[in-house]
Amino acid sequence: MVGVAPGDVGEPAEVDAPAELDGLAELGRPAELDGLAGSRGYSGVIVALVAVVALALGGLGGVIVLGAAAGTATTPVEGSVEAGFARDMQAHHAQAVELAVLVRDRSDDEEVRTVALDILLTQQNQIGQMASWLRAWDLPASSSAPPMAWMSAGAATAGGHAGHGGHAGHATAASGYEAMPGWVGSQDLARLRDAEGVAADRIFLELMIAHHRGGVEMAREAAGHARDPQVVELANGIVTTQERETRALDEMLAARA
Repeated sequence: MVGVAPGDVGEPAEVDAPAELDGLAELGRPAELDGLAGSRGYSGVIVALVAVVALALGGLGGVIVLGAAAGTATTPVEGSVEAGFARDMQAHHAQAVELAVLVRDRSDDEEVRTVALDILLTQQNQIGQMASWLRAWDLPASSSAPPMAWMSAGAATAGGHAGHGGHAGHATAASGYEAMPGWVGSQDLARLRDAEGVAADRIFLELMIAHHRGGVEMAREAAGHARDPQVVELANGIVTTQERETRALDEMLAARA
């Protein structure tokens, strides 16, 4: 993933697999997914999904790697918007997966549970896609740069694509993963873990609405400043999907007032 260190505020916790996904084989855990293992095989779910995505993208990854070997200027490099987005959005998505699994185990509301499962599957799939990009670009899964540095730097002039343009900083008011828009802190995660039933539903919806809006902010930045077409495509897709889901979550929350 993006190098989530033990002790980070709001770090994705160990979670269990949804029953709907029981039976997926354990395929071995890639380093970018450390910290998401669960006691009932959740690691197998994650790794199986990532393996499927990586397999499907293998051909495309080969094309990208060949392009890099030929010296093309379009392959993302360390310090680029593409690399920063791929790492940080993986961490952001991993927390959404954690929220989804937490509410699934605490809710009796089938609509909420269905939404949670959809978020889990969609965002875990995208985690695998972004992890495969970093491998294809021959970049490490983590970086010494602070989270969200790619948004504050924008142009990534030291090693990134030229001419991206600068942006106002997003990582100055907070440190670590708290700097991410919509990031859920440890106290709010504890509130969800301690809740049951309708109370858990409401907390989940409130947190996921804010989390989605933060994800949209990150994705807009990437869509506007990345040069790699597949990164732009995924970022635009995240904006469209999460804006639509946020409207639905708003309606669900209002109905459970």
